[in-house]
Amino acid sequence: MATHLITGAGSGIGAAVARRLHERGDDLLLFARDAGRGKELTSRFPGSRALVGDLANPDRLSWALAHQSLPDRLDSLLHIAGVVDLGPIGELTPKAWHSQLNVNLIAPAELTRLVLPQLRVSHGQVIFINSGAGLSAGPQWGAYAASKHGLKALADALRQEEKPNGVRVTSVYPGRTASPMQVKVHQQEGKEYDASRWIDPESVATTILAALDLPRDAQIDDLTVRPGR
Repeated sequence: MATHLITGAGSGIGAAVARRLHERGDDLLLFARDAGRGKELTSRFPGSRALVGDLANPDRLSWALAHQSLPDRLDSLLHIAGVVDLGPIGELTPKAWHSQLNVNLIAPAELTRLVLPQLRVSHGQVIFINSGAGLSAGPQWGAYAASKHGLKALADALRQEEKPNGVRVTSVYPGRTASPMQVKVHQQEGKEYDASRWIDPESVATTILAALDLPRDAQIDDLTVRPGR
């Protein structure tokens, strides 16, 4: 039975992945920003455990994990949580930059660092849910895209560093996906939201599980998923 640590399991892609892994009987360790959120997540996925820490404050993650029990081994670390705050470069404040860089880039780097020993034991896998914005930046997307371009660099470097330890690293680049984050994006863009135009989170979850379940004689480094309509 595999053990997975998942961020962002509360909605969208993260919830779809957590549900699929839970249904097949895998053990889930669900990252939550506080104890209340952790209780909500574990009640949704019976038998799972919560790991509490604030991704918006990555400097405190080491302290938070030191006061909680981690499994001896992890088969995967799935970085799915993310935040977005659109705006032109000329108007984005340091707060907007820090919030996105902290959650989208620095927290994944720190969380990965903290659980690498468990991943090395199992020759596990790290999957970073990136974005199309991690490959190309458009107007209003500067800070978010910068955080996601950085996430790509993190994954590429980690992949080479951890290959001798048997840890696989995959980046997934979904296009626009029907999720609460996409609702927020449309609100910021001043556009009407139509979920039917975008990728179903279940479709992205299918691609993530394909990378996760790939036999050990191969690995998927980068995987791009785009809306089919």
